[in-house]
This record gives sequence, C-alpha cells and structure tokens, in this order.
Amino acid sequence: MNPEETIINVENLTKRFKKFVAVDKISFNVKRGEVFAVLGPNGAGKTTMIRILTTLLPSTSGEATIDSRSVTRNPGEVRKVIGYVPQMVSVDGSLTAYENLILMARLYNVPARECKKSVQQILTFLKLENHANSLVKNFSGGMIRKLEVGQAMLHHPQVLFLDEPTTGLDPVAKRNVWERLLELRKTFGTTIFFSTHNMEEAEEVCDRVAVMNAGKIAALGTVPELKKKVDKKNASLEDAFVFFTGNYFQENGNIREVKRMRQTVRRLG
Repeated sequence: MNPEETIINVENLTKRFKKFVAVDKISFNVKRGEVFAVLGPNGAGKTTMIRILTTLLPSTSGEATIDSRSVTRNPGEVRKVIGYVPQMVSVDGSLTAYENLILMARLYNVPARECKKSVQQILTFLKLENHANSLVKNFSGGMIRKLEVGQAMLHHPQVLFLDEPTTGLDPVAKRNVWERLLELRKTFGTTIFFSTHNMEEAEEVCDRVAVMNAGKIAALGTVPELKKKVDKKNASLEDAFVFFTGNYFQENGNIREVKRMRQTVRRLG
C-alpha cells in the first residue's frame, strides 16, 4: 500500500438549497492513512460536505470518490468502506454498550459468526470491556463518544468521518478519544477525516487542515504552511483561521436577510 495514495478525491463539489449555496465548487484530496481536519465557522458548509461524502445527501454537481468509488454513482459501495460518527448522539441509552455494538454490527452486515468476536475486540480496543453490560445512559460523554467511534469501525472502514467529534467533552475525555482514534490509524491504517472548531485539536493531531468558509475552501495545507502565510510573527493556527476567513465576512444586509441566513445555517449545519 502506497501511503501517498489518494483515497478521497473531490472535484468541483457543489450543493445548493434553492438560492443558498452551502458548498461552492470545492476541490481537494486526502491521502490514505492521513488525519485530515476541516476548520470553519458555523454555516461554513462543513457538515453539508461531510453528509455528501458519506452518501447521506446528494450533491447538486461535481464529483467525489472514496477509494475510487463514486459517491454519486455507487453510494452503496462507498458505504462499505466508510464509517461515520455524526454530531448527534448515535447510541441508544436504554441498551448496554455490548447491545449497541451488536445491533450496529448487524446493520453493517458483519457475519453472524463474527459478531460477538468483533464486538469484544472493539470493546477491548476502546478500553470499555469492563462496561460492556452497563446501560449507556449512565456513561460519561467521553465514554459515549468512544462507543460511537466503536460502532463506526465495526466493519473496519478505510475512512472514518467524524463531525465535531469532541464537542462538549472535557480535556481528559478529548485526549482519551483521540488516543483511540490515533491508535485506530496506527493499527488499521484508517484515514481520519473530521470537522472541528478546536484549533488546538487540529494542530495536535492533523497531517493537513482545510479552512472552509462560505461554502469554499479558503486554504489547505499543513499547520506550519498555513501559519507561514499569515503576516504575523509567531502566528498561531487561530491567527491563520482569522486571516483566511475574515475576508469573507460581510456586514451588509437587513435584519430580514440576517434572520433568513441564520435559519438556513442552523438547519444545514
């Protein structure tokens, strides 16, 4: 396997909701085994883009492929090689950790003879084996997030998509989740693609970062590359974020237009 091989390729991807352009002709690629983050303010189009790449939302135009499988023409084949951890809670609190994983294994068509073994391996990998028979409603936020990651990796996906994976978690829980994610890449070669608002998180774990705003890719590169483009000594990633997104913010528009835009952004994510 060539570590430099492209596993995600996006070309002129666009998504319109009537007159609102949520994703605007974006193009980029992600290398196999890479940890790739998308930074952007609310309403930048991050979640919409991820929903398209995970086959949950059709694009208006453009093309995207994952492991040479077309998101548009072969969504079923794409789903076989990806896992997805959404912003919203995706586990059932009335079930145990083991039951949640067994249910997801069946949904992912993991062969029945392998289900129990796969679930046990995931619980051990996540260090949740001592909580296998505990109800998830009693879990901490960090434990829930780890379990959601476990659900998404039961079928050993080549790409794992995560939308704001550590939002609302305390620093210890965030570190714990990322230890598992980075171990996942190390062990299985999984490509990690995630959106975040957390600059420290992106700086610590990413190979490359894309800055997205107003539906466009405003900048893309390694963290040092993005910092270097900012005309400021010892610039931080936050400085780079402001530098690349500030040009897009507009102060004009009446209150009716502002309300309409905020409603659209809240609905689309």
